[in-house]
Amino acid sequence: MDASQSVARLARPDITLAVCRGACRLMRQTGRSVLRELPLPDGRRADIMAIAGSGELTIVEVKSSIEDWRVDQKWPDYLAWCDLLYFAVPVDFPQALIAEEVGLIVADAYGAEILRHPLRRTVAAARRKALLIDCARLACERLARLEDPEFVDFA
Repeated sequence: MDASQSVARLARPDITLAVCRGACRLMRQTGRSVLRELPLPDGRRADIMAIAGSGELTIVEVKSSIEDWRVDQKWPDYLAWCDLLYFAVPVDFPQALIAEEVGLIVADAYGAEILRHPLRRTVAAARRKALLIDCARLACERLARLEDPEFVDFA
């Protein structure tokens, strides 16, 4: 069975999880730290926020199917919150749908490959600082909940 047949057998949530896992592995291989499901100040949520040692912010949005792509056409909103924006898609996704100004990653559960790099933008320093603080606080909170799952926050 080829890769496109195996992807077709998976349910959409499983495809999303597989593509996300592969994209996260790729980001880590490129020296970035990864935080999934990051709420952004404008109410959007980044599937993957990857942070380089330099503070460079990369958002990777995962699209598991054409339907997933069509219902979420607010992707330009992410541009204000990152230096680089990629879409990660499964192997059988029609890549021509992805706008030329954003990056393109093809991924499965085992890894990923960058097919196209995005245009680089620069996040304003104050916004970058605020996002880095948000990322740090969320990561700390998630780690604390793993270490103490019975903790009750009364704040």
